Amino acid sequence: MNTTHGNTLLNYITDILKNMPTGWLSLTTHRLDIYDESRAKTQFIDQFKQLYKTNNTSTAALSELPTAYDYIRLGHPLSCLLEWAIADINQLKPASVISFSSQTTPILAVLRKNLLDNKKTQIVYTDELPVSFDAETIKSVYGYNFEVKHVASVDTIPPFDGSTIFVSQQNNMSTIAPNDTVDFFVNLHPHFGSILLANGSQNESYISDIQHVRRRETIAMTPVNCLAALNALVGKSSEKPNNRAIADKASTVKSIQEITGAPTTALVGSSGLSIQYAIMMGLVHHANENHAGKAIKFVVPTNCYGGTNDQARRVAACIDNVEVVDLAVDGENDMVQSIDAVLTQIAHQDAIPYIIAEIPTNPRVEVPNLVALRDTLAKERKTATGTVATDPVFILDQTFCPNVLFLGEGQILSTVRALSYASGSKFPSGGKCTAGYVVGNKKAEDAMAKIELHLNLCDNEATHLQYELLAQQLPSMNQRIAEAYSNTRDFVNFIHATLPTAKINFVSEELAEQGFTPSVFSLDLPTKGNSEAEREAYKRELNHTLIGKMITQIPNESKYCVSYGQLNGCYWTIPATSTQGTTKEGDKDYIARVALSANMDLDKHKEVFAEFVKEIA
Repeated sequence: MNTTHGNTLLNYITDILKNMPTGWLSLTTHRLDIYDESRAKTQFIDQFKQLYKTNNTSTAALSELPTAYDYIRLGHPLSCLLEWAIADINQLKPASVISFSSQTTPILAVLRKNLLDNKKTQIVYTDELPVSFDAETIKSVYGYNFEVKHVASVDTIPPFDGSTIFVSQQNNMSTIAPNDTVDFFVNLHPHFGSILLANGSQNESYISDIQHVRRRETIAMTPVNCLAALNALVGKSSEKPNNRAIADKASTVKSIQEITGAPTTALVGSSGLSIQYAIMMGLVHHANENHAGKAIKFVVPTNCYGGTNDQARRVAACIDNVEVVDLAVDGENDMVQSIDAVLTQIAHQDAIPYIIAEIPTNPRVEVPNLVALRDTLAKERKTATGTVATDPVFILDQTFCPNVLFLGEGQILSTVRALSYASGSKFPSGGKCTAGYVVGNKKAEDAMAKIELHLNLCDNEATHLQYELLAQQLPSMNQRIAEAYSNTRDFVNFIHATLPTAKINFVSEELAEQGFTPSVFSLDLPTKGNSEAEREAYKRELNHTLIGKMITQIPNESKYCVSYGQLNGCYWTIPATSTQGTTKEGDKDYIARVALSANMDLDKHKEVFAEFVKEIA
């Protein structure tokens, strides 16, 4: 890159960092009103480059840019900016540069694709590999094939029939030594994470797969760390020592213990899916050690959150003895009956059952009979040969109601092997960070040890800032849950009275008395038409009409976003087009999902909804 161009680029970035919207550093949720998923990987940069050409760095112009990737996990404005700048410096396409909060996962991403493509990999390094990189476990549990070689310099890398990954430790992650022998440069930073650079047109086919690993098994480099990396790029220092890191982690773990009542020490990951991936790989490892040679079955609801569904199938695609089994849980299907049938089938096969389920379910907000659930999980079953089958591990996604006690001594799931996890971008942090956590009961203690091993192997532990935000927000979580539920119950009752023909999926008063107090409900609007297709089309259009009215008339509070558990306002989404993105079409829910907070103008939302009802009458 010539000096003049380099100075222009760095000066432009300097001005961008001065004027960037505050949301670039703080938002963790999709803004679906400015998000086009089909162009998610290109739209932000395409429009950003137009601003660069005209040297436009105004906050107003930057605020108009579309949602980048899908906030935080797959990417965000600051990660896009960092990747674009590093690509420009190294004369690469922006898509060829991919940032990670993890140091290990970019290596795992290449290994995953090469496993599926039956291609060899050599990992070479000059200084040292990430501390978390455990080659033997990666080979034995993940099934990845590779060679590891230490070299004196990038120029001494031996030729190889396959992919070559060059790993280097450096504070300046922005530059690489041009070398056609290397397919992937992985530049590690001791605090920020890593940058992967795909070298050469022959490796462009890897980019989408690597991005998808980042989306499903880890997160992009966090906004605050991207900002620090960008400041370093333009010669400014912004890295401040975090003297509270140990205290914030201890406070977070203590709060989770108090909230869940679980006897095991909480593990905290960089996102809900990061922690779920550690759970899955930890349980695979545990099964391989304790039930060698047996098939492993992950039982997953057909219509659950798309990330859960997709990740489970991605694990199964890589490991021969792992398979996903569908579980029908909502609507006409009873979760307990479905689990009983599936466990009987798996027992007959003498396989190892791991069940992932949301309680309450999403988006129908249903709670099964918990006594019946416990008894079904505890039932002794027999294999085809008459021996006692392996009992299941119940993996509870408790994100909707993280305040309900399931695992502590004397609680409903204390007598069966059970884990509970939650996405921290919801109630735990109030939308301020993505970190997720998992706890186990006494019967799952040995599994928790393996989960911790894989959380560390993938370098997916929560960052210092994530611990800081959780330490701040967790103490008030249960109070926020109670107040948000109060608003939600009030709004649900109002909708029921104002539009009685709408079907509302929400917990009953009886369930609320048992502690199930979510602040999210789904709304199945009334429809009309001469055929099923017409009625469905009308209802889908009505969803968008309602959401459009809410976000335009209450723009400071009502948002078209996928999250919930937020500190302020009201979020609206359509699960089928957002959270259920990878779910099979027939299992998607084309209904509106509404999430309320403890702090919002409920009267105004009622007023606008009443106007909507008059308009469709």
